[in-house]
Amino acid sequence: MSANRPSAARRPPYAVYAGTFLLLTACGNTSETATGAHEVRAAATASAGVAGPQAAGERGRAALVPYAGRAAPGPYAPRVLPREIPALGWRTRGEIPADSRQALVVTGTSYNSSLSTAVLYTRDDPAKGWRAATDRWPAHNGLKGWTDEHWEDDLRTPVGVYGLTAAGGRFAPPQTVFPYEQRPEFAVSGEGFDGEALEGSFDYVVAVDYNRVPGASPLDPVRPLGKERGGGIWIHVDHGGPTQGCISLPKNRMRELLRILDPEKKPVVVIGDTEALGR
Repeated sequence: MSANRPSAARRPPYAVYAGTFLLLTACGNTSETATGAHEVRAAATASAGVAGPQAAGERGRAALVPYAGRAAPGPYAPRVLPREIPALGWRTRGEIPADSRQALVVTGTSYNSSLSTAVLYTRDDPAKGWRAATDRWPAHNGLKGWTDEHWEDDLRTPVGVYGLTAAGGRFAPPQTVFPYEQRPEFAVSGEGFDGEALEGSFDYVVAVDYNRVPGASPLDPVRPLGKERGGGIWIHVDHGGPTQGCISLPKNRMRELLRILDPEKKPVVVIGDTEALGR
């Protein structure tokens, strides 16, 4: 019911006031005969627009309804809110810049797990909110899981919302508008924590703007927070095992990500375990 609609108990119609007044007058006249009192009650009933014998009928009820004769106000339309990214708490959502229209959300299985999944969300129409632009991709993160305070060699991935402003790799990129540099320095060799080959891991990389100069080459060594706070956090090709702190995706997904990322949409990465992202 509308909050602006008055109730009959608070605002009785004028006819009820008139009838009540006449009845009280009749009760106060002790010299009135029974017949006279009946006539007064009949007059009061008539003044309410109802014939005495039909006081309980349809016309009688209609005369005592405040909105009789005109339509009551209809219900208000519910407010439609923009869609939010599932499983992100209010604090995490608040860290996504208002002008960002692309967000790669990487969700870890648990605080100490190196297994995670990734989904790219877009919001081309702010009024409609976020929508998933990709399927759920398998991913890896740091060997020891996640951390709210990353340090050099802690083998954990830093939780948070970070900009994506530069990419590169050993291979030429797929068709993309994202800033990308192809350099031989992205070559890597050796073995991962599970004995898997690391070769090809940096064929495609996107730099995560944690402790780095936004827009600089992914290979840039500058660490604004100091070297002890770690750095070189990338999204790169998955090698089949945990990383030292980066996020890794299958090679075909890295190519898809580079095709979609658009610097004009101020892309970010939202990374952390399920509990952390739900804050």
